[in-house]
Amino acid sequence: MRETAIEIKNLWKKYKIYQDKPATLKERFLFRTRGVAQEKWVLKDVSLSIPKGKMVGFIGRNGSGKSTLLKVMTGILRPDKGEISVEGKVSSLIELGAGFHMDFTGRENIYMNASIFGLTRREIDRRLESIIQFSELGNYIDNPVRTYSSGMFMRLAFSIAINVDPDILLIDEILAVGDNAFQKKCISQIEALKQQGKTIVLVSHDNGVMERLCDEIYWMDNAVMIKHGNPHEIIQEYLDFLTTSEEQRLQSEARQKEESAVPVERSAESTVENQGLDQTTEQKRWGNNAVVIQETSIINPLGENRFIFQKGQPIDIEIIYKVNQPDVQRPVFGIGIFKMDGTLCYGSNTYIDKVPVTLHETGKVVCRIESLSLVQGDYYVNVACHHEDGTPYDYITRALTFRIHSKEDDIGIAYIPHKWII
Repeated sequence: MRETAIEIKNLWKKYKIYQDKPATLKERFLFRTRGVAQEKWVLKDVSLSIPKGKMVGFIGRNGSGKSTLLKVMTGILRPDKGEISVEGKVSSLIELGAGFHMDFTGRENIYMNASIFGLTRREIDRRLESIIQFSELGNYIDNPVRTYSSGMFMRLAFSIAINVDPDILLIDEILAVGDNAFQKKCISQIEALKQQGKTIVLVSHDNGVMERLCDEIYWMDNAVMIKHGNPHEIIQEYLDFLTTSEEQRLQSEARQKEESAVPVERSAESTVENQGLDQTTEQKRWGNNAVVIQETSIINPLGENRFIFQKGQPIDIEIIYKVNQPDVQRPVFGIGIFKMDGTLCYGSNTYIDKVPVTLHETGKVVCRIESLSLVQGDYYVNVACHHEDGTPYDYITRALTFRIHSKEDDIGIAYIPHKWII
């Protein structure tokens, strides 16, 4: 008896991508030069072996080839090169509503869909009530499925898939469609199938679920299998890769904005373009120009100007200024950190912290934050220089934006160090 459920060796798959493909015979005749196809390899030399009774996950960015690989496993697609061997009955949840007839009722679609998976009518009769009960569709089961929401589609499809007694269950991100309660119910059922020794292949962007459920993780990128192994280690490497890629993208966008920016004369109150993360509101600026903030940046411990940081990481918020008027009295520099919805997370200034400020013609002020204890999300920073009485010299809202990444899914604003004692 074979101990391998799915064996893939040196598999390649390509798609033909048409530009302006003719839709009718007349268009084909009149526009013979249209519809030239470009070939794109969506799977390149993929090899893997999935043992029976194991749960394996696939992670990677959209377009990396995960869904195509699952379709090859189901037999929906055939590889252009390479070999694939699947041992056992396969049940799949690949595309929402796949295999359903929109004008049939949910009950009729159960019979049609389950028969596609190989069940006889007698077997379907025996399992019908279990399928309907798990789907929680109630009286809707006798309505045409074209009247169903995407969540109802998912409920019915998942209920059928798990009740056809598969040896191998393939799931492609479809669980993200349902409500939270039903998602938990589905995950519990997947865990039960795993305990029964079923082979399960899961594609999902929910790294927490993947790490908790899977015995092994495969990471794909640009149609290539990057690596596989321990779920915690592979997911952490993948998240580090995403952070680096996103940082590079934001840095590139910031450079492009700097290069394309048209210099404008500073006014007492003006709006200026923000750099970094996209915002829904403008950056605003006002003051009497006695002191002008020329540049702001957030620096990581390596001295690099960055947009993305890890929770708890130390940072420097740097403010470079220029004095335009002599004898500026009692200057104060301050910063405020906000969530994107405008909620103030933290604010302070040199006056509050009793730090005396001596101005030079040009200079730099640094606010060093020893631990950026914020939960995962996007934030912005206001910076200001003003008199002790509040008279603004230069005040800039949304001067900086940054993103916090975290391994935990804490909610709220700030991370408070803690531990549980049971």
